[in-house]
Amino acid sequence: MDKSASYNMLFFIGMMLMLSKQGLAEQHVVGGKQGWDESTDFDSWASGQTFKVGDTLVFKYSPMHSVAELGSESKYNKCDMGAATNSMSDGNSVVKLTKAGTRYFACGTAGHCDQGMKVKITTVSASGSPSSSSNATPTSNSSGTYVAGWFVLGGLVLVVRSLMHVSY
Repeated sequence: MDKSASYNMLFFIGMMLMLSKQGLAEQHVVGGKQGWDESTDFDSWASGQTFKVGDTLVFKYSPMHSVAELGSESKYNKCDMGAATNSMSDGNSVVKLTKAGTRYFACGTAGHCDQGMKVKITTVSASGSPSSSSNATPTSNSSGTYVAGWFVLGGLVLVVRSLMHVSY
């Protein structure tokens, strides 16, 4: 194998390693099949999930609902919508979990939070331990993980072809 092929192979292996970590991120539809709805038991749903840095939360809901992120457990417990740090109302809101820690979300429709339409999410780092702060970045594109996966697969094919000295 010549030097150029060796460098190409190292480049693609590095890219695959870097992107494969991103490819492990999960997408959590908040509330499961029922979605973001007042009939969902969000405490039970969240207790059955493991949220990791890099994962995304997907809130799917009707126009009669919204999603408000609250900045503290106190505001969450009081359903203090005036303290929302972020509000979403597009019916398919995506929040990327970028840091470990606890986050608080509630429906902004009057009375819904008080009726239990709220969820507390504890995100853990790659090592599995939560920290004291976290941050979410809303995004409208949740297909990045799939694109990264295809890029990794394409890189793997090129590496294997290079190793086998096969030309098409």
